[in-house]
Amino acid sequence: MKIPRSHPRYESLVRREQLVRAWKEGIVAPEGLIAHGRGEAWDYLFGEGTSAPALVAERAAAAYLVSARRPVISVNGNVAALGGRDVVQLAKAIPARIEVNLFHRSEDRVKRIVRLLERFGAKDVLGLRPNARIPGLASRRALSHREGIFSADVVLVPLEDGDRAEALARMKKTVISIDLNPLSRTSQRSTIPVVDELSRALKNIEKFVKELRSDPKEVARLRRGYARADNLRAVYSFLQWRLDRLRRGVPARSRPGRKRASLRKT
Repeated sequence: MKIPRSHPRYESLVRREQLVRAWKEGIVAPEGLIAHGRGEAWDYLFGEGTSAPALVAERAAAAYLVSARRPVISVNGNVAALGGRDVVQLAKAIPARIEVNLFHRSEDRVKRIVRLLERFGAKDVLGLRPNARIPGLASRRALSHREGIFSADVVLVPLEDGDRAEALARMKKTVISIDLNPLSRTSQRSTIPVVDELSRALKNIEKFVKELRSDPKEVARLRRGYARADNLRAVYSFLQWRLDRLRRGVPARSRPGRKRASLRKT
């Protein structure tokens, strides 16, 4: 389907087409299409833009990733379909390992996702031969690699299941999530919940990684200054501001000027 760039929902419709194509190619599970629709509804509420609190969380996430000893990025079908290229670029910038981890796991799906990531330039993608288990999980998401997620100190888990985010937190790992629903168990249990759309979040984190990797003092400051509870409260306040403007019939989109001011307060 050819989507005209003038369509006001252009980017959203392109993402839908990417997911449907990936489902036909055996990369995305049918359940992933439902999950995407749920996230898209939250993106409407946030104005389909990155809020100032999300930028603060993304910068903190970058600080933790560049200072990690063993950073790993976890990838599922939706992440591969919507942000595979961005994941590979971010992994190279950190640098970090990539591991494929699926709830609806089949060896064929893992192979297809690994091949897709390799086409984007990834090397040594983990996931095909797991040799460890994350304790406390009954699903196949417990399958892991000792040289990957199992031994990581910082794990980026985009579009994650809440039970695994919670299990990774119990293992004392720094868990960075990307989830548009600030009320989800993933957002509530992760160390740094990034409440933003996947592609925007990955690009922002990569940009901040490149800025921070040569500035250890700023990295240390961001790690000390980030307060998870305060950041989530700011997300709720932003959402309340949006809904209030919508209630009053005022167009409510996030303002670029507000982003920069908030970053200075990190």
